[in-house]
Amino acid sequence: MTKKIKHIIMWKVAGTSPAERAAHAERVNGALESMRGRVPGLLTLEVGIDRSGVDYACDVVLYSEFASQAALDAYAEHPEHIRVKLALHNLRASRHQVDYAAG
Repeated sequence: MTKKIKHIIMWKVAGTSPAERAAHAERVNGALESMRGRVPGLLTLEVGIDRSGVDYACDVVLYSEFASQAALDAYAEHPEHIRVKLALHNLRASRHQVDYAAG
């Protein structure tokens, strides 16, 4: 039985002011949302922007679920993912990732 894979990414965005970081977080949100329905095997896509304001929090989180490990592997090379990755590359200060099998 193939298990779904949960793929969670968290970013600290670059910026020299809170307003610039907030604008970058919104750009990340829009770019990630633009992949919705365009990547085979991507079952769930949810993007959140941090509202806590604590200094150790990440700014943006992507929660996604893939039909299988093969679907997640294919996503890494999918043109939509590459487009978003290239568009957002210079907005990132740091990135954290966790992938795990559901259930």
